[in-house]
Amino acid sequence: MNRYSQQSDAQLMMSLREGDNTAFTELYNRFWRQLLAIAYHHSGDKVLAEEIVQEVFISLWNRRNELYVDNVAAYLATAIRLSVFKQYAKEKRRSQIREQIADPANQRWDEEQIYIRFQQQYIQGIIESLPEKCRLVFKLSREEGLSIPEIAQRMGIAEKTAEAHLTKALKELRLKLNRPYLWAILLSEIFRP
Repeated sequence: MNRYSQQSDAQLMMSLREGDNTAFTELYNRFWRQLLAIAYHHSGDKVLAEEIVQEVFISLWNRRNELYVDNVAAYLATAIRLSVFKQYAKEKRRSQIREQIADPANQRWDEEQIYIRFQQQYIQGIIESLPEKCRLVFKLSREEGLSIPEIAQRMGIAEKTAEAHLTKALKELRLKLNRPYLWAILLSEIFRP
């Protein structure tokens, strides 16, 4: 029997703070079975439980200079429980990420949504840069779904003038988007009545 086996947990922690490897070994031998049982009880996985116990002891060694522990058994048991719960949180997050990556439809949908949002903002910027009456005619037509005669009546202008403003707005959008097939699809989606 060595002198370390006769020391209290507090004495071993003091020796450990001084970098005593043998004190660390004694603490390990004293607590590893109990900690393994706690880790296994909470995780249900023997391999994971063993890894968690090892990590807790590695952390104990790495933090030996900054730890002041009164009850070593309670400290280590709490560290094990926290490590198990952290492991659960990590695994849950990994699982969520795997599900997102595994479902290409979700990934494609997200990319499409981002692209559509960008296009909406770009189109909105083009619309806002139009002359005031042109912009108003466009918004009445696309956002409120009014016909040319209804727009002309509401604004108090001729139908031909309303039509000319709308044509100008659409032409400006077509030129700035430079994708005739895309702007028609996006405009119908964005300004659907």
